[in-house]
Amino acid sequence: MDDAVASRRPRMKCSIQDCPGQYEEKKMAHTVRHHGHLVVIDGVPAEVCSACGDVLLKPETVRRIEAILRAAGEPDRTAPVYEYA
Repeated sequence: MDDAVASRRPRMKCSIQDCPGQYEEKKMAHTVRHHGHLVVIDGVPAEVCSACGDVLLKPETVRRIEAILRAAGEPDRTAPVYEYA
C-alpha cells in the first residue's frame, strides 16, 4: 500500500481500554524467542498505537515472520544482549 492510500484510510482507535490513541502504520523491530535464542526481525509492518504503543500484526505478517524463523540461516546482523540484574 502506498503512502497516499494509507493516509486516506481512517485510523482505527486503540483497543486498549481508556487509551485515547489511534493505530498508525509503522515499521518496527519485532523481538521473539525462537529455540531458546533471542531473534530480532527488523522492518516488520505493524499498526502501532500513537499513545500507548500497543502493536497489532496482520495475519499475513505473522505468517511471514513464522516463515523467516523456519528458514532462519545466518543472521543479517548481530547485536549485544545485556542481562538485567
